[in-house]
Amino acid sequence: MSEQELGNAADFAATPDAFQRLWTPHRLVYIQSGQQPDRDACPFCIGPSKTDEEALIVHRGKHAYVILNLFPYNSGHLLVCPYRHVDTYDKATTEEVVEIAELTQQAMRVLKSVSHAHGFNIGMNQGEVAGAGIAGHLHQHIVPRWRNDSNFFPIIAETKALPKLLGEVRDEIARGWQSLPESR
Repeated sequence: MSEQELGNAADFAATPDAFQRLWTPHRLVYIQSGQQPDRDACPFCIGPSKTDEEALIVHRGKHAYVILNLFPYNSGHLLVCPYRHVDTYDKATTEEVVEIAELTQQAMRVLKSVSHAHGFNIGMNQGEVAGAGIAGHLHQHIVPRWRNDSNFFPIIAETKALPKLLGEVRDEIARGWQSLPESR
């Protein structure tokens, strides 16, 4: 459509205000497609039953898998989750702990290769009081960081600027994971 067909902003029914809008049409799919699980359902238990593309899974292991965070701090923010529904690290089996650690190392290698990350924030918030958004299912965060990646948006405007759509990021990371050498 041309600018003339669209009119200008002043022609639309709206009351001017001081707010800036950050349009995120890619998130409409979660509303329209009914992708939000029931309030009592665990998204980390549901994810593995979907296709990798639907669930944003980038790699599946034997005891754990790696998925993109739906509400990322940075592009490429990954979560490593055991398949088993367990809430805290001390309840994980030795096999789960080992694979979570190995997948975390692999994720770091992939993110260095794919997005040229300079560093990482890695951690687990266990329990609602510790800040876990999904306290019932253990998950480890891997947040890629770059020099000069901080900006005023999260501090001043409570807004995160993400340069790529989640589906694009998932595809890049999944391809990067496939190109990892089998041995360390």
